Amino acid sequence: MGFQDVSLKVDGARQLRKTLREASEGAADLKPVHKAVGDIVATRGSGIAPRGDTGNLANSVRTGATKTATVVRSGNNRKTASGVPYAGPIHWGWPERNIQAQPFLAEAAKDTENQWVKLYMQKVEELLDQIKGV
Repeated sequence: MGFQDVSLKVDGARQLRKTLREASEGAADLKPVHKAVGDIVATRGSGIAPRGDTGNLANSVRTGATKTATVVRSGNNRKTASGVPYAGPIHWGWPERNIQAQPFLAEAAKDTENQWVKLYMQKVEELLDQIKGV
């Protein structure tokens, strides 16, 4: 038994390809959503950061967002009074120096998970709506 030539015509294939391409382009640039997610986590992180005499650690929390990622950072390497080079050891701990971890940014991400997952889900729904419109 051999193969037979089969012809298949898909109505709307061009429109489907166009819609999928547009949805893909929308998914490729999630920077605004990443920024919003980072801001939620950073706000919470700044609020629960350990506070010393200056509050510099809490004030150093900031958001970074790209098309593909959200980053929330804390600390800096300034040699001035506003310097916060100790952010890493405070957050992750440093057993050799008897510094216990206080993972305030990780806790902030966990505490606000319902909020930022909702933002991602809304964006996914928007993208799916573009595809459904075919």
